[in-house]
Amino acid sequence: MHTFELNGTTQRYHVYGNGPVCIAHSGGPGVFWDYLRMPLLEEHLTMVYLEPIGTGGSERLPSHPNGYTRARYAEAVDTLIDHLGGEPVYLLGHSHGGFIAQYYALQHPERVTGVILYASAPVTGPEHGAEFTRHIDEFTARNADKPELPEILATVQALGSISSDAEMTAALRGIIPLYVADHWGRRAEFEPIQERVHGTYISGVDENGVPDQIDDRNALPGLRVPALVVVGRFDPICGVRWAEELAKLIPDAELVILERSGHFCHVEEPESFAAAITGFLTR
Repeated sequence: MHTFELNGTTQRYHVYGNGPVCIAHSGGPGVFWDYLRMPLLEEHLTMVYLEPIGTGGSERLPSHPNGYTRARYAEAVDTLIDHLGGEPVYLLGHSHGGFIAQYYALQHPERVTGVILYASAPVTGPEHGAEFTRHIDEFTARNADKPELPEILATVQALGSISSDAEMTAALRGIIPLYVADHWGRRAEFEPIQERVHGTYISGVDENGVPDQIDDRNALPGLRVPALVVVGRFDPICGVRWAEELAKLIPDAELVILERSGHFCHVEEPESFAAAITGFLTR
């Protein structure tokens, strides 16, 4: 574990592995970093797992829970690159971390060797929400016989009313069955993850109460950084539709769809996930 300073706040990061440096940005916003550990990638890369500001051991903004914008997260990435010596790095972002990674690569392409957009999307807002609702309906139809289904759907309904760290953590744990491709078939594997996942409540608005919505569709055709887009076939929140759109928008982007994964490919299909990324690095 290491730290650096960002505008008067202390931010933590963790280093594992050997090889070229890859900064990994977790999702959420507000999800603790440790679910994103990728031991197979650590055999090929020096993985630098950032604890996003406001989560885990990283200090919170004075405006907490507001003010956690993409620009602020990207500033943290930029400061960390300086702290690590200033050389270009690979940048991997998962889910909301993918939104940060693509934003940073657009702003600072000279500092990024390659960007890995893992379960990301080019846009948020109503269109993104409608696609999420469609996937929930499909999940409900596939799992109508599961006794836990009403509780999972109740968790989804409560997402918009979260207002505390405890509620955020409970929601993360309750929604995991929706986010993996085969929860009931692999329940023993995912229960430990459910038990240890933690989150911080972050509002999603800036200091003035304005939502930090995303629409990168006009900007992404100008991205001049080698890009890999990775998605699980059964990802309900940042699914195949969005991955395909990212790959079409970004010049020469590579797309990998993992057929037996949901939102957590690095856990559901770790070997295939690692192979996709190491292949990209080699090319």
